[in-house]
Parts: sequence; structure tokens; C-alpha cells
Amino acid sequence: MAFLVKEKVFSMAWFKSYSLIIIGTLIMATAYVLFVSPYRFAPGGVYGIAIVLHHTMGLPIGVMGLIMDIPLTIIGFIILGPRFGAKTIVGFVMLSVWISVLEYFHGYEPFVAGQPLLSSLYGGVLIGLGLGLVFKAKATSGGSDIIAMILAKYTKLPLGQLMIYVDSAIVLISWIAFKDPIIPLISWVIIFIVGKVVDVILEGINYDKTLFIISDKFEEIENKITHDLNRGGTSFQGKGLFNNSNKTIIFTVVNRRELSILQDFIHEIDPMAFLTVINANEVLGRGFKSLRDKVSQ
Repeated sequence: MAFLVKEKVFSMAWFKSYSLIIIGTLIMATAYVLFVSPYRFAPGGVYGIAIVLHHTMGLPIGVMGLIMDIPLTIIGFIILGPRFGAKTIVGFVMLSVWISVLEYFHGYEPFVAGQPLLSSLYGGVLIGLGLGLVFKAKATSGGSDIIAMILAKYTKLPLGQLMIYVDSAIVLISWIAFKDPIIPLISWVIIFIVGKVVDVILEGINYDKTLFIISDKFEEIENKITHDLNRGGTSFQGKGLFNNSNKTIIFTVVNRRELSILQDFIHEIDPMAFLTVINANEVLGRGFKSLRDKVSQ
């Protein structure tokens, strides 16, 4: 069972969390009303369904989203237990309120007329930005997330995989409703952009690289890393699979500039060295961002 994250009421952490939810839901609402809905895109979630209902039956998007979110949250509470605290409730209520306000004052005209692809890019970035802020407040977006959690309980499939299935099913509903193959294709583009932007908001833009180095010149490489690049690392013993020979493996993390310097150095002293270079999505610890700063955000 997931634990609810609670801050002391009216503390700085409390104000920060709810400010992130309010700002994040406003940004998401702007994306839905100004960029996504006018072109009938339905990028998953309850608001994907709400957009379909709006364009087929004339129902207001904000109200329909709230009508779907409330029973889903209640069902989720009954089936999954108390995973959905006040933040999630505030989140989906504020999103509905912001969408309704924008519907009333702006209407349903596209912000960028005649530019559906450009609007989808704007919409995807803004939804991802807003959703990332909501996630940083330790809240959830409700809606299809809850459906995926319920399915995960009974199917034992990975939650991330089920979220893709649920959102894709909603996209296919828009295809059936509007009978336009372009709409689901662009809706999937929006879903992809949202995921990437959420990752950037939660993890930041990171240019660090993780290296595993196997070389007979390991002592010189270790010296280069610690004294020239002023980086740390860890060396440990391994055994080659072909000849069972003992190998020293160096594990370290460097940035892109340091990677280029280190590669040139290793090529110079040991052209037969074996390197594995991996993108480091997030690095926490000495010499990088501290875990304390990460948790306190």
C-alpha cells in the first residue's frame, strides 16, 4: 500500500505543495482548452473522454471531467485503500475549475488557428509541465491513473504499461467518434511529449554519463579520473567470460565534456579497452546534486 504524503497544515512545505497543484492544474487547463480541445485531440485521461463528449454531445469539458473523476476516486479508495489524499482531490477539482473558467471566458476557439500540429506540440508541452508540477507536489492526476492502478491489482501487469493501454484505448475512442485517423495519431504524439516533459520536470535535464571501464591500464585511468577530472568512482573485481581472467572494472559518472577527455585518454593508452557509456537520468550524491536537496524539493 502506498503511503499518503502529508505536510503540516500552513507550513512552508504545505503552501509549496498546494501552490504547485494550483499552478500545475492551471497550466494543464490552458493546454486542454486553448490547444488540445479545439482540434478534437484526445490524449488519454478522463479529459480525453470529456473532449470526445464535448465535440459529439456539446457537454462542457470541465464539468464532465469532474463528474468522471469523483466516482473513479471513490472506487479507487474502496478497491485500493487510502492512496488518494486531499492533494489528489484538490488537484482534479482545481483542474475542472480552471477548465470551466477558461471555457466560460475564452470559449472553444483555438489559440493558434489553422495550426493543429503546432497546437499539439504546445498542448503536449504544457500538459507535461503542469502534470510534472502536480507530481512534484506528491499528488496524482486521478482519472486514468486510478483505472490503471485497479487493473494492475487484478492483472499483475506493470502499472506504466497499463497506463499506456488505458490512454491508448481512449485515443481509439476518439478515432471511432470522429472517424478521422489524423486525430489519434496526433493524440499519441501529445501523450509521448507529455511523458518526456514530465520526466524533465521531475528529473531535470541531465548531461551526465555513467561509465563502466575495463582496461589493463586501470591504474592510469583511475588516476586520470581522480586527479585530472577531479571525479570519484569505484573499482571492483570481475572475471572475463571467455578466459576466466581477472579484470578490474571502473565505475564512474562524468559530464559530456569530461567523457570526451576521458575517451581520448583511454584511446591513447589502451585502444583495446572496453567502455560502456550510459545516459544517467539522475545522479545524486557527492559531487552532484545532493539527496537532501532532491527530497526537499
